[in-house]
Amino acid sequence: MPMRIRLAMHGKTHQKVFHLVAIHQRTRRDARPAELLGVYNPHAAPGQTHKTVQWSVDRIRYWLHVGAVPSKSVVKLLELGNILKPGSVYHPHRASSASKPTAAPTPPKLSELRERIAKAEKL
Repeated sequence: MPMRIRLAMHGKTHQKVFHLVAIHQRTRRDARPAELLGVYNPHAAPGQTHKTVQWSVDRIRYWLHVGAVPSKSVVKLLELGNILKPGSVYHPHRASSASKPTAAPTPPKLSELRERIAKAEKL
C-alpha cells in the first residue's frame, strides 16, 4: 500500500497541534501512523512570534527516498524548512503546470486549401 507523509490533527478546540506522520494513503486522518516524524504547532507561545516545528530530518528523507509522497501542506512546510528545494518534484504547482496538454495545431481552413490548389494548377 502506498505511503504518504501528511499532517494528523490533534489537540483541543482552537488549540490544534499537527503531527507530521508517515501513514498508509487510504487510512483516516487521525489513525495510528507507521511512524511519527515531527510536530507542528501553528500557534505561537505567549510572548513569542514564532510557530514551532520539530521534526526528524533523517527519517523524513528516508521516507521520501523509499517513495512516500508528501501532501501539499507538508511540501510547503518542508520547503520552508529547507528539506525540499522550492519547485521540487513534489511541489503542487509544478505538477499541475506539467500536466496541461499542449494545443494541437489547427488544420488549414478550406479557403486556404483552395488557394493552394489553384496556385499549384497555374504552375
